[in-house]
Amino acid sequence: MSNLRLINETNATDGVLSVTVTDLFSADFDIYQITFSDFQSNGVFGLDFRFVNTSGSEISASNYDKAMYYMPAYTAFGQVTATNQNYIDRFIDMAGYSATGQSAFGTCYVFNPYSNSSYTFYIAQGGLVGSNTSLTKSIGVLKNTDRVGGIKVYSDDGVDTFKTLKIRTYGLRVDS
Repeated sequence: MSNLRLINETNATDGVLSVTVTDLFSADFDIYQITFSDFQSNGVFGLDFRFVNTSGSEISASNYDKAMYYMPAYTAFGQVTATNQNYIDRFIDMAGYSATGQSAFGTCYVFNPYSNSSYTFYIAQGGLVGSNTSLTKSIGVLKNTDRVGGIKVYSDDGVDTFKTLKIRTYGLRVDS
């Protein structure tokens, strides 16, 4: 039996600025894997991220911290840290070249999203495939104990839209 159980698959509609997926997290699992594939945009933008509470509303309080290491093929490697933000800026940095036909990808693990006694943590990695290959690794936390029910990903510039994006969410079973 597999340790991963597919919970949801969502595809972005061409022309939308954001994708919200609710009812992902429950008491059934403590760890979730979210994959992002076939990401192409109708412009040049990064992929921003927020958690969504169990009522379906974005959690926008300034309780997000992150650290990201980016490794582009076209310039020097670097790092970004941010604390007390109201979202995660480019949690998987797919910006820059996805509008030119390159496809971006990413995988994110979310820990304890449904717990009301611990913070929600994530680790993520992803990048672009093609002539401008770029990879990122990041880690972050939502510093509150509200139950998280889902996610929202959106364009960081608020103008350019998705062309394609497939989001798959899996629950990770841990045998004891």
